[in-house]
Amino acid sequence: MQANTQTPERKTLDERNKMTELERIRHSCAHVMATAILRLWPDAQFAAGPPVENGFYYDVDLKHRITPEDFPKIEEEMKKEIKANHTFEKIVVTREQAIKDSESGRLGGLTERPGNPSKFKLGNLADIPEGEPISYYKNGDFLDLCAGPHVMRTGNIGAYKLTSVASAYYKGDERNPQLQRIYGTAFKNKTEMEAYFKMLEEAKRRDHRKIGQEMGLFTIDSDFTGPGLPLWLPKGGAIVEELEKLAKETEFAAGYFRVKTPHIAKEKMYLTSGHLPLLYKESMFPPMSLMEGDSRDRIERAAKAREEKLQLQKEDNFADAKRIAELDEEIIQIVARGGFLSDNYYLKAMNCPHHHRIFAAEPRSYRDLPLRLAEYGTCYRYEQSGELIGLMRVRSLNMNDAHIYCTEDQFAEEFNAVNDMYLKYFKIFGIEKYVMRFSTHDPSRLTGDNAKFVNEPELWKQTEDMVRQTLINSKINYIEVPNEAAFYGPKIDVQVWSVIGREFTLATNQVDFAVPKRFGLVYRDRDNTEKTPLCIHRAPLGTHERFIGFLIEHYAGNFPLWLAPEQVRVLTISDDEALVKYAKAIVTELRSHMVRAQGDYGNDKINGKIQRAEEAKVHTMLVIGPRDMEAGNVSLRLHGKGNQGAKPKGEVIADILAAIKERRP
Repeated sequence: MQANTQTPERKTLDERNKMTELERIRHSCAHVMATAILRLWPDAQFAAGPPVENGFYYDVDLKHRITPEDFPKIEEEMKKEIKANHTFEKIVVTREQAIKDSESGRLGGLTERPGNPSKFKLGNLADIPEGEPISYYKNGDFLDLCAGPHVMRTGNIGAYKLTSVASAYYKGDERNPQLQRIYGTAFKNKTEMEAYFKMLEEAKRRDHRKIGQEMGLFTIDSDFTGPGLPLWLPKGGAIVEELEKLAKETEFAAGYFRVKTPHIAKEKMYLTSGHLPLLYKESMFPPMSLMEGDSRDRIERAAKAREEKLQLQKEDNFADAKRIAELDEEIIQIVARGGFLSDNYYLKAMNCPHHHRIFAAEPRSYRDLPLRLAEYGTCYRYEQSGELIGLMRVRSLNMNDAHIYCTEDQFAEEFNAVNDMYLKYFKIFGIEKYVMRFSTHDPSRLTGDNAKFVNEPELWKQTEDMVRQTLINSKINYIEVPNEAAFYGPKIDVQVWSVIGREFTLATNQVDFAVPKRFGLVYRDRDNTEKTPLCIHRAPLGTHERFIGFLIEHYAGNFPLWLAPEQVRVLTISDDEALVKYAKAIVTELRSHMVRAQGDYGNDKINGKIQRAEEAKVHTMLVIGPRDMEAGNVSLRLHGKGNQGAKPKGEVIADILAAIKERRP
């Protein structure tokens, strides 16, 4: 089993106090699950048990390997604890007392456990900052190091279910012990839980990995290409092309300029941007050392001299002793010159530094702003192998990226225009439920060992206020989340829900006040002074990989006509020469208009042809029989909707072209 290296970052007390009612239920259920496990296996050692998206987990160190077969008896013990309706009692203690209770094995246990100290609680205790209150929560006999919050009583937990078990490193660090991670979920009542599991079943049916394979959209060749590096097959490539066409048309109308950048850059690029050496290094592929010019020539000459010397020594020819000595001297001279200079190059993990260099390539005036640079840029990120999930988490991603360089006065209008672009796309793809997740910084993490954000407190306040006010004025549905901004500025993650109610993080907007300054980007303002522009990073369609993964599940593979990999298939009821000629003429006409049309002209039964087209999720089928041909008609069928009747050929073709052009749902 692949170990999970991800562990949620420890929340501040303010963040904890903002937990929703459902998060409190799930947090409390994690404690109830721990209580149940201890009743069954008293030697269990617990680490952390937070609420997470769609449920909760608790990491446990236990000799017994928990499997799904153990879930019923754990759930039965949980039922007893919930029925007992114990109070969740908060107890504030000193650090000294917490250390003492950890050493006695009391924390994360039902009683003291001599000789079995709560080793992970000692580690968790060390993460609590000096000056922050230290608290326990107690339900029944179970006592845990916990900052809360919880529901009032165990009986407030309505419905619950254990869902899976995985392995995870303590604190997400591969150098730490590997623990068992037990996942579960909880809801206010059984009705909500049943609806959730019904949605999960439908999500399995719509899994983009399953449908993508069935439809021949993409493949991931781990043996040759590598894990997390998708290969788009022709049908998937058609969807990619349609999305790029949509983006290019939309961005051209909005005044964007298209640019193109290489896939690699020198280390200097990312040192300047701040992504290296610390903030982003673990997410980047290792560097490539490239030697150029004189350095490379000298290395090649030294290698040739060594090769000749080794060959002479191998032949053991004393007559060549003089030549060997000459070669030794040549190698010494080459090495003595020293300075084998090399440059480190990195695969680009983001497009923004390249775009900053494009901005810097020419003198800029206030008249040039706003300057909108757009690119479907390929980026590479070294995701851990255990975190790769189909198209949703990959190592190669094609991003609908753009960077808008603007003045402070232009910011609100530009930011609103980006939001309007999102809303346009939501309408095209039938996305009805969404929320903008506005992430801000943590003022306590601007300096010191745990610094996470650039140390510009005034600019943080200014830009966060600007974003917040713009969201309020535009009446965009948003929530505010502290401590999750990008290192260089506030960001907005766009959360959307598919038609079955499954939540996805689709795209992001970021406001950057720091990195343009690091690159020395300036424009000359009206007063003839140089000023640094603000930069808006935006990617409304996210990446091809994640967005197409979402669309596959959103549509269950039943794409609208304009987006369907195979838009039209013309089917003849026989292989009669005249019928086939008539059908081929229709295919030719459609393809002359860039419609993805194919024909099936064989002599097998028409029902078999229709079934094959339905299984391939072909959007539109045109069935041709003798009467259709004589009348200049086609019999129209739509995927999943059946026979639409005979219609004039010209009318049907015109409607197909209009539906594609208008991008009808």
